[in-house]
Amino acid sequence: MILQSVVDLVAICAKKGIQNAILSPGSRCAPLTLAFARHPQIHSRTISDERSAAFIALGMAQQLEEPVALACTSGSAALNYYPAVAEAFFQQIPLLILTADRPAEWIDQYDGQTIFQQSVYGKHVKGSFQLPDSTSNSDQLWHSSRIVNEAINLAKQFPAGPVHINIPLREPFYPEHDEKIKFPANPRVFNLEHYSVQLSEESLKRLSNRLQSFSKILIVAGQQYPNSALQAVLDQLSKEKKVVIITDTISNLQSEQTISLHDHWLGNSSLSQELEPELIISFGKSVISKSLKLFLRKTQASHWHVQEDGKAKDTFQRLSRTIPSSPSSFFNWLAITLKPQNQDFQNNWVDLEQKAKAALGKVFEITEFGEYSALAFCLSKTPLLSKIHVANSMAVRYLNLLGKRDQEVSCNRGTSGIDGSNSTAVGCTFTTKDTVTLITGDMAFFYDRNAFWHNYAIPNLRIILLNNHAGGIFRLIDGPKNQPELEEYFETKQKLTAQHLATEYGFFYSKVVNQEELEASLEDFYKDSLHPKILEIETSSPDNAEILKSVKEKIKLSLEN
Repeated sequence: MILQSVVDLVAICAKKGIQNAILSPGSRCAPLTLAFARHPQIHSRTISDERSAAFIALGMAQQLEEPVALACTSGSAALNYYPAVAEAFFQQIPLLILTADRPAEWIDQYDGQTIFQQSVYGKHVKGSFQLPDSTSNSDQLWHSSRIVNEAINLAKQFPAGPVHINIPLREPFYPEHDEKIKFPANPRVFNLEHYSVQLSEESLKRLSNRLQSFSKILIVAGQQYPNSALQAVLDQLSKEKKVVIITDTISNLQSEQTISLHDHWLGNSSLSQELEPELIISFGKSVISKSLKLFLRKTQASHWHVQEDGKAKDTFQRLSRTIPSSPSSFFNWLAITLKPQNQDFQNNWVDLEQKAKAALGKVFEITEFGEYSALAFCLSKTPLLSKIHVANSMAVRYLNLLGKRDQEVSCNRGTSGIDGSNSTAVGCTFTTKDTVTLITGDMAFFYDRNAFWHNYAIPNLRIILLNNHAGGIFRLIDGPKNQPELEEYFETKQKLTAQHLATEYGFFYSKVVNQEELEASLEDFYKDSLHPKILEIETSSPDNAEILKSVKEKIKLSLEN
């Protein structure tokens, strides 16, 4: 039977610009599956593992900056979306989550594949909606279409994020052999008008007056998409000696004018006083650097956070003002308003950045082979146009310690879990012909191996796998590294390599254990091919911990001299 409410839902999606859907097999979701698969303007793909499917959709929406639809059957299938839904919420990525459900009267009645699905994602979605379980009259169809419009508008509205529509469906789910799906040419739609938040003249005057009491201003850029216009105005502020700008690798705003090697010296108490700001201005989402957060929490600085909806984000426990403005608008105003600031404050940060940069290059010349130096070498060979996806735990921390990146960098720092990093990178490959480089550790890689369990070509994917056969980060955390249970219960040592996975999925594969092998493998790694490639860098977890400790000590000595 053709369900008109479902046909209308898909037609509305297409009309409102949703061009991609990720579907997972199931019977109760058949009306959704057939409608998406048959719509000529929507590219539908099927991914069997719902957890992987949701992260793949997230990776696509992250690149497209438009909602991607997700559809699954009833029961635990919907729960498998949850990790990616939470990540999308905190990373402000739009997703339209469609879960097929049984009618209300059959919930909790020992019927198959039933759970309490309505509002199942709680606070981790921007909104939860429930379609009517019957559309036998025109008012119910109107109600259903209205809900779909509201949900998609909400997903796009700042801050973007996931929304959930739960859809009770009754049998029969499948059309008869002579039934055809006919999509309405002009489905009922109403769109959300985008607007730019502008501060009033009175607000700008107050801010201008308040700025006069500060001479040491530190701008902290959180995670965001690349923005060339914003990059230009921040560089201008730095060149004119008006502010110091700190950029983590996930800010996508690193330049020669910003501070990016701060993790090498922040936390050094002898330097803290010279670096302490009077005003912190932050924007964007999360920052990676724990040392930066701890340093700023100990200061007496005021903190202004710039965000269009004006919501409070008190990351540094110093929040004194929220500014409801787009960062571009605010910093363009700041560039005009602000006078050059305390030069000693500027010079202290810049001098340390330059010393750390010089020291880092020399240190790797005398450092033994390990995943830190190996990754540095790999990055030197990574094409400028490659998009970099990096897994959490040590992979993203290495990337941040290695300083400025010219490539676009993505990482699941909304919840900062290791799950879904492979799938997110795969989702990115579905949106671009550019190379996508996934940098990952072994725990994250093997945890998400179902990312590759599908029937779609991803020849532009390159995987740099740092395999130390353990969760190496636990050797760097003071608590677990001193416990006798470290290896079994924290590192959870494993013996896997990626060779069998590569054979199973038809990936090109090479494993290296020293610098000579690494250099030889990288000669062909980024050349075009018909299949993805895995470069596995096998090292020892204890050795890597000692190497990282040694590098930090050498750089610290260089900074003190």
